[in-house]
Amino acid sequence: MAGPRPVVLSGPSGAGKSTLLKRLLKEFEGVFGFSVSHTTRQPRPGESNGKDYHFVTREAMQKGIQDGEFIEHAVFSGNMYGTSKAAVQAVQAMNQICILDIDMQGVKNIKKTDLNPIYISVHPPSVEILEKRLRDRKTESEESLQKRLKAAIEDIEISKEPGLFDAVVVNDDLEEAYSKLKGVLAEGIKMAQTSKNS
Repeated sequence: MAGPRPVVLSGPSGAGKSTLLKRLLKEFEGVFGFSVSHTTRQPRPGESNGKDYHFVTREAMQKGIQDGEFIEHAVFSGNMYGTSKAAVQAVQAMNQICILDIDMQGVKNIKKTDLNPIYISVHPPSVEILEKRLRDRKTESEESLQKRLKAAIEDIEISKEPGLFDAVVVNDDLEEAYSKLKGVLAEGIKMAQTSKNS
């Protein structure tokens, strides 16, 4: 695929991916883009088709998957979600670095494709700190919190597999974590900026 190499960002909920991403998007305006995912769930109030998600029928999505149009897909609470090749290409066509925020299952699926992204895993400093961050959000029931923690511990273990990620960013000190993330992406950022200005 033409254009800058996409970036796969993975890490448990509460590790601070969104915080790091927001800073990146603010500092490098127009350099990064998100691919719009497909889903079979119904739009929520205020969501628009093609902007928040591509809302499709289960049949259409299954056909796309069979035809090899998807880089990765998964099922969450009965609904299908996925990233199509076309959605990533749309971002690359604008000379932007496409960011894919994907779970561990998705990372392993992308490894089987020819996408060739930069794989980055964002870790919390410790499970204790992760638990505190999740509790401070006050958005989870105890049961849901325990589920998230269990999943996070599994994800962190899996992410230590040699060769799975190009870089691991431990989000202990935000400035340091952000600086490391920028360092990993420096080459791509420069390439995207150069092609924008030429």
